[in-house]
Amino acid sequence: MDSNDHADWRPSHNPWLIAVVVTLAAFMEILDTTIVNVALPHIAGALSSSNDEATWALTSYLVANGIVLTISGWLSDVIGRKRYFVICIIMFTVCSFLCGVATSLGQLIVFRLLQGFFGGGLQPNQQSIILDTFPPAKRGAAFGVTAIATIVAPVLGPTLGGWLTDTYNWRWVFLVNIPFGIIAVFLVSVLVEDPPWVKARRSKGIDYIGLTLITVGLGCLQVMMDRGEDEDWFSSHFIVIMALFAGLGILGAIGWLLVAKKPIVSLEVFKDRNYAVGSICIAAVGGVLYAGAVIIPQFSQTVIGYDATWSGLILSPGGVAIIILIPLVGRLMSFVQTRYLIIVGFMIMGAAFLYSSTLVPTIDFKTLVLMRSFQTMGLGFLFVPISTIAYSTLPRDLNGDGTALFTMLRNVFGSIGISLATAMITERTQVRQSYLSQWMTPFYQPFNDLVAQYERTLISMGHAAGAVHDIALGRVYQTFRTQAQVLAYSDVFLYIAVIAFAVIPFCFLFSNAKGGGGGPVH
Repeated sequence: MDSNDHADWRPSHNPWLIAVVVTLAAFMEILDTTIVNVALPHIAGALSSSNDEATWALTSYLVANGIVLTISGWLSDVIGRKRYFVICIIMFTVCSFLCGVATSLGQLIVFRLLQGFFGGGLQPNQQSIILDTFPPAKRGAAFGVTAIATIVAPVLGPTLGGWLTDTYNWRWVFLVNIPFGIIAVFLVSVLVEDPPWVKARRSKGIDYIGLTLITVGLGCLQVMMDRGEDEDWFSSHFIVIMALFAGLGILGAIGWLLVAKKPIVSLEVFKDRNYAVGSICIAAVGGVLYAGAVIIPQFSQTVIGYDATWSGLILSPGGVAIIILIPLVGRLMSFVQTRYLIIVGFMIMGAAFLYSSTLVPTIDFKTLVLMRSFQTMGLGFLFVPISTIAYSTLPRDLNGDGTALFTMLRNVFGSIGISLATAMITERTQVRQSYLSQWMTPFYQPFNDLVAQYERTLISMGHAAGAVHDIALGRVYQTFRTQAQVLAYSDVFLYIAVIAFAVIPFCFLFSNAKGGGGGPVH
């Protein structure tokens, strides 16, 4: 059936109301990817497990989520898009309740696995519904609603999770989803409908080989990236095995999907140049978004000594900046070529991370807020324009597979960004310590002067003269370690800036488009 047969179809209810409702469900799911992080120590204590064991509650969610993101288009065809979306919301809410009442770590891991499985279908279907609900000319503004969920939720997650855990109990990190899930189920059931071409779509059948390869490849990749730092990366046989299976699974899946007659997800979407370039850009945005949202709170807690609440507050103004910028960028898209807005976004982001690399041990709260707000300004110019132009020339019958792969790339590279950033901080701290240690010697006069300064200060505070030397050496060593950590964080911010600038040349490959990028090719 030709999609043009239904070109005049319009949703029965207000499209903007539909966009808000489906985004509410996606927001709830995205929030759960980060809200649990700050509660892990409390979970470990309550369920009589170690912190290392408790992190499997996070890993299990990411593994299931990453796998389902890729095959969500196929599941929509098998079950029906609206029905699948409603099932995902219901089961995500039920699994949230089960996580909240879990009495052992084993139960929590199983329920988190199921929560990730059903949550994985929410983001792609949200985007697919928005694509079909709005005409191409209005998609940019509609994706602005999506962007608020996608960018603000990971930022809000740690702050909300810390507040709920400190004020009530770690279980409320999960139980808070229940009222929102119930509201979302009711509103989606009433407002959302499948357009005729989605109802007419038939299942491609079960591609067992493709499903197995995707499950093994993405599942092992997520485990490797999430557990790599704790297991000391490739010095661990477990991580080596995960890396081997991840490589074989992903490469095997790509090869199979290219030759299969009825693949579980179609790679034909990458034949569309705008979609292919958009996928590269959104992968970079995902890595930078999640890495930046983790690094600054980590720096503020481990180096400066902020608590979880104040560390989260550093991120909050950046979320406000996004909400303000997105409508403005949406207006600019009506008369500025979309690719130029994307280029500006990556330039702002690169400059922001260059600025962030000027960290010092005495940095104040206001400067950290300014750094993060500057970073999110770049994101404000990226998510909506990239999402809009990526789908602008994609055939409508590929929307399901397109949204599934697009979301998967953003999330997987987000996980990679977090893992690489945290690993690089550890590695660069060691490198910086090795470099600075050559100056930590009595043969270097400034070192002796600093020790003497600490000694005089300690004596003036009433310490015994015979004991101040060892105390002073300890203070100098602590200063040395702090300086090495600050330099390591500065290095990582510099590397992220290089990545942002490196993506800019790809942006010139986008077709010459404004706003919605012209009408989609049907």
